[in-house]
Amino acid sequence: MKTITSRDNAFYKELKQLAGSAQALRKAGKSLLDGVHLCQTYLDLIGQPAHCIVSEGALGNPEVAAIVGRVEAAQAHVTALPDALFGALSQVEHGVHLLFLVETPRPASVPALTTSAVLLDGVQDPGNAGSILRSAGAAGIRQVYCSPGTASIWSPKVLRAAMGAHFVLEIFEHADLAALVRAAAVPVLATSGYAAERLYDVDLVQPVAWILGHEGQGVSDELLALATRRVAVPHAGQVESLNVAACAAVCFFEQLRQQQSPPR
Repeated sequence: MKTITSRDNAFYKELKQLAGSAQALRKAGKSLLDGVHLCQTYLDLIGQPAHCIVSEGALGNPEVAAIVGRVEAAQAHVTALPDALFGALSQVEHGVHLLFLVETPRPASVPALTTSAVLLDGVQDPGNAGSILRSAGAAGIRQVYCSPGTASIWSPKVLRAAMGAHFVLEIFEHADLAALVRAAAVPVLATSGYAAERLYDVDLVQPVAWILGHEGQGVSDELLALATRRVAVPHAGQVESLNVAACAAVCFFEQLRQQQSPPR
């Protein structure tokens, strides 16, 4: 384990730049995982990080010590920082001071829609994007395609909201959603509060692709026109519509319910 005590250290300066800029992370092809849960999940599902960074105070935490021990046993890089220096790197208030610096997965090509998938059409809020990933992973959906206008899917805020779902998903950023829908081998369902067809009246036993749209504008007119069907989640009361992440969860788990208990 290496210890850094100076703010002028070159590696510390690099970390600070990455922690403060999503653009710097994208340019470097790196992601920062903040906290015990994300780091533990990464170790269990993916493997060793490029670098483990921990505060000296956090080393007394048994969970942190166990993770650091696993990283050191694999002879990966571990760096300890004084608590004051670490505080400038983390965006989590009152969090456990543990970070993994990892390589961001970059799939070489975007496959065709042949299985259940999620298409994010300009979902801009990181919390919503992360929650949708989490619901998709929990419902057994494995592919997510993101339009250029969607939130930076590997940003620290999306990673925290997804709670490790990134590591069980295939995620394709900057995807041409219209081209995917045109060539899709499965039905494509666009969610819309104005659709006449109810979600619960649709047969979801077979794979489908879900299009979820921008928080305010919804799914674009182009994709609505290309979709196989438009569906709405019925609701009672005076609330105008569901939050996009809540809508996604209802859709995904209705699909899972039908697949596990198909209608006779």
